[in-house]
Amino acid sequence: MSAALGNLTGVLAAAPTATRGINVTALVVVIVLFVLVGILGFYAARWRSGGTDGLHSLDEWGLGGRKFGSWITWFLLGGDLYTAYTFVAVPAAMWAAGSVSGFFAVPYTIVLYPIVFLLMARLWSVSKRHGFVTTADFVGGRYGSRPLTLAIALTGIIATMPYIALQLVGIKSVLTVLGVGNPGNWFLNDLPLIVAFVVLAVYTYTSGLRAPAMIAVVKDVLIYLAVIVAIIYLPSKFGGWEHIFGAAQEKMTTVNPATGKVPGPFIPGADSYAAYATLALGSAMALFMYPHSITGVLATKSRNTIRKNAAVLPLYSLVLGFLALLGYVAIAAGTHPVELNGKTINPQLVVPQLFLDNFPSWFAGVALAAIAVGALVPAAIMSIAAANLFTRNIYRDLFRKDATPRQEAKVSKLASLVVKFGALIFVIGLDASAAINMQLLGGIWILQTFPAIVAGLYTRWFHKWALFAGWAVGIVYGTWTAYSVVNPVTHAHFGGSIAAIPGTNTKVYIAVTAFVLNAVVALVVTLVLRALKVPDGKDITRASDYGADEDDPEVRAFAARSVDTPGPVI
Repeated sequence: MSAALGNLTGVLAAAPTATRGINVTALVVVIVLFVLVGILGFYAARWRSGGTDGLHSLDEWGLGGRKFGSWITWFLLGGDLYTAYTFVAVPAAMWAAGSVSGFFAVPYTIVLYPIVFLLMARLWSVSKRHGFVTTADFVGGRYGSRPLTLAIALTGIIATMPYIALQLVGIKSVLTVLGVGNPGNWFLNDLPLIVAFVVLAVYTYTSGLRAPAMIAVVKDVLIYLAVIVAIIYLPSKFGGWEHIFGAAQEKMTTVNPATGKVPGPFIPGADSYAAYATLALGSAMALFMYPHSITGVLATKSRNTIRKNAAVLPLYSLVLGFLALLGYVAIAAGTHPVELNGKTINPQLVVPQLFLDNFPSWFAGVALAAIAVGALVPAAIMSIAAANLFTRNIYRDLFRKDATPRQEAKVSKLASLVVKFGALIFVIGLDASAAINMQLLGGIWILQTFPAIVAGLYTRWFHKWALFAGWAVGIVYGTWTAYSVVNPVTHAHFGGSIAAIPGTNTKVYIAVTAFVLNAVVALVVTLVLRALKVPDGKDITRASDYGADEDDPEVRAFAARSVDTPGPVI
């Protein structure tokens, strides 16, 4: 949801002074559910514990033994893709900036699943045969290029870090609405957040991917319950959908005195078509390039498990559509989302505030707990995925080529701690807009890995140096263009994710323009290098690798290796 996040940057504004007390009942419910989830996270280490080898390999610790079936995968991928910040940012974008910034998330998740159906089964098969744990592993095996592998790995790690930080922002929004914190003392203000993340760090270290897989079930039950009740009850309370849409239209068509412009389109007009469509398409293409999405895919037991999930995961899109509309419901409800200081409006507080204002405290506690728990699942998966990238494609490739699976698991566990605490320091040390800006860049950057990964699943035609050149051009262009977008309210850089195509007035998602430039450079440079007969890297994969399933003898042979045997050399 990076594009939505980018469009929220700098929306904070002054408001009349207000006071915020602690809602004790809601806070107690949140704490109880949080503790239960924490216990579940530690218990997960005993669940399918990896046989005699325990959790001493990346396959067991980082990929849950690669044995998750359809149901667990459904919850894991759902928990992985629909994060706490999704539940905060999408309706917040609808509330603050209208339909283009917010509702594009719904068609994007619809476009996403055919992509998963087509691509991820092939990635699963080749990864299972060769023991690939990351997309950088696959690129290394396919192209035999250390610089390209390192580029894919670093892009994944750097793009994931702010994503983890934003999960903390999601938890922080819940704590703020509950009245927890002290704006006059940074330590007391962030202490609940620190405690929550220490618990997350410890049970992830102990249980690996099994912990978020188990917790994702609880998280989804809570989320579905909260959203379904809200979407049935709230419209009847605020005069029905006609009144809600009328209130939203009035807000979105009223000129903001600070900017001299309307907040955003109520329904996308003709001048917004390109932005809306490219936001949806670019976000769909980018999402499964993120390391945490790939981790969920590679943890499945068969390629058909992935395809079954691609068919049923759109149920999440239905819930997301309802959730997005809560942003318009909040407009009709007159929700006033203010920070602890009682002076600053923060759109990210809209949904938690809507629940707290309009439901009994105990049910508001359940809904707020759902958002908080919704942060733990993706944050755990993201930290594991980033740690796996570091271990496989930096530690092993550059420093310890003969590392055994046991040694890799040990390094990855430690790296996951570093990643999580790095994100924690990032959120405590910087304001939320910095995390949002970095996440905006992360979405642009991660799409630049698409040509190397996706093209590689079908063809070896592209030259390794051409793909590297395309990646570099896309990264530089995307970063510079995003920096050049200035927020009309705060006049700060990185003010949004939409910019005109060079030489035109047509505004589109920056990541898509950068991707097109990336692909063109890769194409042209490949033609030149092929004409010059420049040597290419070695491809260790075969055509048959891309269709292997769980009963394949080579897949079984790889799964049976010892944790003390050095891993595959890519």
